[in-house]
Amino acid sequence: MNEKTMRKSRWQAVIFLLIIIVLTYLSSAITQFNFIDGMATIPEAVGWIFSNLMITQESLGKLPKILEKLNETILMSIAATTLAAVVSLFLGLFGSKTTKINNFLSVFARFIASVSRNIPVVAWSLILLLSFGQNSVTGFLALFVGTVGFLTRAFIESIDEASQSAVEALKATGATYFQIVSKAVIPQCLPQMISWILFMIETNIRNATLVGILTATGIGYTFDVYYKTLNYNAVALVTFCIVIAVLIVDFISNYIRRVIL
Repeated sequence: MNEKTMRKSRWQAVIFLLIIIVLTYLSSAITQFNFIDGMATIPEAVGWIFSNLMITQESLGKLPKILEKLNETILMSIAATTLAAVVSLFLGLFGSKTTKINNFLSVFARFIASVSRNIPVVAWSLILLLSFGQNSVTGFLALFVGTVGFLTRAFIESIDEASQSAVEALKATGATYFQIVSKAVIPQCLPQMISWILFMIETNIRNATLVGILTATGIGYTFDVYYKTLNYNAVALVTFCIVIAVLIVDFISNYIRRVIL
């Protein structure tokens, strides 16, 4: 790298840093956020956490109920993800340039993915809450709709990146659309698709906690009840159980990814 190129890179870095500083300052000024006051409250906040969010013997008595609700949340997240994966597979095939049937279905699949993905799961929960009320169906559908959008987009990109040689070879032999998809496309994309599904299971377990607060289901509802009744010891236990569950699921999914990729 010559001196002129290095000088240009340094100037680009300086300009980028200045832009970040200006944007940060403007954001703080507009929102009236005082960074110094915010930092000053950290020691007090940490002290409150250590003095209130402690797991006690009394809170451990609630562990069976907490684990039951946590199990319900995990199973709901897995069910919503796997069902959404099936729907997303068809939408991905319709939306991909490699396997699209016609332009209408391709545009329709991409539109569904865009709408579902760009509306947060929390917003979907509130929208569905008006129709279905506070129950597990609302939580399931909110996770399902959000997952369909994300996985459809991921599947479309995975299929688009698949090698065209096998597809063209099967087309040349007069293979049907189903044969091309099952013999040439899916085998190439399956490892990536499984990886995306595992990622969404992890994400949905975390999202299900917040969704449960809104829909009064699962571990989120349990957390909300203990929090509103100021039972912070039980809140600490619920939080600890959620963190451990997410770490276990993350470890398992990472192991599976290493095996299949």
